[in-house]
This record gives sequence, structure tokens and C-alpha cells, in this order.
Amino acid sequence: MKADRVVNNKELWASLHSGHTTSAEQHVSPVRSPKTPIPPADSNDDENKDRDRGAAKLPNDMAPLVSTAAVTGKSRYSGVDGVRGEISTMEDTVENNAMGALPRRIYILGNGNVGKLVAHSLAGIPNRPPITFLLHYQGIVNQWYKGGKSIEIIQHGTSERSSGFDVELTSSHFPGEPSYLQTRSTIHSLVVSVKAPATVEALSTIAHRLGRESTLLFVNDGMGILDELNQKLFTDPETRPGYMVGVSTHGLRTLSAFSSELYGIGTIGLGLLPQQGFGVSEQASPILSPSARYVLRTMTRTTSLAAMGLTAIDLYQLQFEKLVSKAVVDTLTVVFDCRNGDLLDNFGVTRVMRLLISEISLVIRSLPELQGIPNLDLRFSPSKLEYQIVSLAKTTAFRESSMLQEVKHGRMTEIDYSTGYIVRRGKDLGIRCVMNYMLMQMVKGKQNMESRKLEGSLPVDKSELPVIEKRTSRKQ
Repeated sequence: MKADRVVNNKELWASLHSGHTTSAEQHVSPVRSPKTPIPPADSNDDENKDRDRGAAKLPNDMAPLVSTAAVTGKSRYSGVDGVRGEISTMEDTVENNAMGALPRRIYILGNGNVGKLVAHSLAGIPNRPPITFLLHYQGIVNQWYKGGKSIEIIQHGTSERSSGFDVELTSSHFPGEPSYLQTRSTIHSLVVSVKAPATVEALSTIAHRLGRESTLLFVNDGMGILDELNQKLFTDPETRPGYMVGVSTHGLRTLSAFSSELYGIGTIGLGLLPQQGFGVSEQASPILSPSARYVLRTMTRTTSLAAMGLTAIDLYQLQFEKLVSKAVVDTLTVVFDCRNGDLLDNFGVTRVMRLLISEISLVIRSLPELQGIPNLDLRFSPSKLEYQIVSLAKTTAFRESSMLQEVKHGRMTEIDYSTGYIVRRGKDLGIRCVMNYMLMQMVKGKQNMESRKLEGSLPVDKSELPVIEKRTSRKQ
């Protein structure tokens, strides 16, 4: 399996980094200013080496897309007082070429934890791209300005802020709200960082700005989102944007709307998903469009993200491994209202866990799109999945799962896109996932109870309520 993965990764990176040898071949930085001279290959200048770090040789037809991006003003952050410096002005597009102009600007839809980490990390690279947050209501825009127009990431008790971002309001949910900075420009590079249940609604507000030339990078959890988008929003395959998925293993916890704690360093697996479904043949490695190539190169050159490119099949299996953890650990912590480590060393919980895992393992190993993959039965066997879940529970023993935090705060969970996805795929295959279906309904019931408690705890001004006269019954 490892040999196959290495070969697939080499094919993917060959399409990304290979170049035609010419007499004037030079290292090309994806964000070099056209006014900055290109240093010779034998240059010993440390500053030039730092500026060209992560640069790659591209085919001649792709070089104009990334070689003339210009950035003016401050191109590096100062790091004074833990705040990354703002960039005064930026070129938003790469020079025109035969394939048109490719904008450098990266949009981030929502303020999810991974989206905040991506924005913060991109703000710290040399010659950072312009970044715009797409926010969905005026209240969160107000929080952005009250919080100093910056993103805060706290790691090991140390706070670091990044600034220099733009903000757009995607829609107005209430009468009289202004369409703050709302534009009609086409979005080429978009990072989707909203909860899975809100993805379709959030994208519907900017669907008119997305087209075939756009690339959507989904960094939210859950599976089945893309199928829902194709059915409800992007129904025409000819005009449908390209889909890229990022599977993150970074440990993040929400502190406020624009502040998160990074308590565990992980990786982000990136891959472009084929429009015609999955398979083990060559179609599993789709051709990268200019915008997809730009997003992939920008993410992978950001060292703090630890991002890596994967083939669609490898990415799909990585998604399932993360899905299993959420479908078992997160759901059980909600039902028992406990931390992750409390699930260990408990005979009753272990029995329930094994019943859940046996159903999930059978569904994954029976999926038609995964048939033919070497060592599939071993990678998703019940014993291997149990070892993975127990290891996760030990590593995060004193942490509460993200689903439990959402339930406690009365927010919607992603249960329909984790356990619910397993139940739906099992139904299609004729496999009845009774245990997972029961657990899914228990989580929804728990969420409903907590929401009612929070609604009942809201203060109410009883002076404005109508007075109800009490009637006393007379004895006859």
C-alpha cells in the first residue's frame, strides 16, 4: 500500500512541480515581484534564499501564472508585540497570459477553527497573498472590528495575532442591514470553513461569483457535503467549480469568534476530487486547473500548516479514518457527557464501541468506490479502527470533543455528516447500521434538550407580558 501511495504522490507532484528544461531555466517564486531581479542559481544571499524558499520549477505555459505576482508595501511581518504587520497594498492578480488573469486573492468563507488557522498561517509567509474573510451577518462583522481586526492563535499559552485581512458581508439576514463591502467579482480561490450543515446555505449567497474557473477548498469535517452541493446548488457539471478537500489533524479549540487555541500539531492532507467519482484507475488523479494549482502551491509552501498533496483515493481513505473517530468518540462523549479519556477502561463503553466499529468497518469495506485498493480490509478492519480510536482517546484524554462543546452551547452538530453518512451508505448497500442509527438519534435528542435549557435560561421582561387573570372555581 505504501509503495502505491508513493507512486501516486510522485505523479501528483510531477504535474505540480515538473518543468521543461530550457537554456534560460531559472527558479521561479510564485509570488515574486516583477521588479525584483531573479538571483542566479549559485547565489549565496541568505535573504534571496529565504524569499525563494518553497519555489518550484513549472512548465513554461504555467510560469506566467505565478512568476509576475507583485506585492508592494510591507512584504514581511515585523513580529513586534506578537502581531504580524499589515500589508499596505497588494497586487490582486497575476499578469495576463494566454489563459487569462489568475487572481492571487484567497477568500475564506466563515470563521471556523481551521479557516482561522489557514488565514493566520498564510499571513506569516513571505509575500503573503491578499486574504478576504466572507462573513454572513452584520453581528460577526461588528465582532471583527471590536476584536481589533485580527486573528488570534494561542499555542502553549503564547498568543500570536495576525492582521491585514479584508472583510466582506455575503448577505443581509435582517431588514435594514447594509450589504457591507459586498461585491460581484468572481472568486477563483475559496477556502470553505463553515460547519457542514451550513455549507449549502453559506455557498448559496456567493454562488453567482463561482464558476468553472473557481476552486473550492473544503476544510470542514464530515462527508456527503459535495453530493449535497451537486444536487442542490451546482447542478450543471459544465459550470460546476472544482472541489478540493483538506483533511486536518491539527487540534483546535474555539475561544471566541476570531480566536482559537492550537493544542495539537498535525497535518493537512490536500487533494482535488474528480467529478466522475472515485476509482483506482488514472481518473483518480484529475488534472489541476490554474486556480487549483495555485491553491495547492500556496498551502503547501506554508510550513506551519504542514500541508501535503495527496491523490483522490488516498484522500478519500484519510477522510474515512477521521470520520470513524468522530462517529465513535464524539458521539459517545455527547451521550455520556464526558471527556475523551473517560471512554477508556470501561467494559460497558468498550462493548458499545466495538458494536459501532463493526458496523462502520463493514460499510467502509463494502463501498464500491474503494474496491480494488490494496490492504483495504486490513486498513479498515475492526481491530485496526479500535486501535486508532483508543489511541485518539488516550492522546486527548483531558479534552472535550468538538461535538460535545457544540451541544453544550446549543449549536448544531455535524452528526448527519459523520454517523449519518455511515447510516445512509449502509442503507444503499443493504447493511442495517442499527447501533449507529440509535446513537445518532440519541445525540440529536441530547442536542434538543440542551437547546431547550439554553432557551429557558434567557432572561424575559415579564412586565411586557399580558396579564392573565386567575379564575377561581366556586363550589356549588
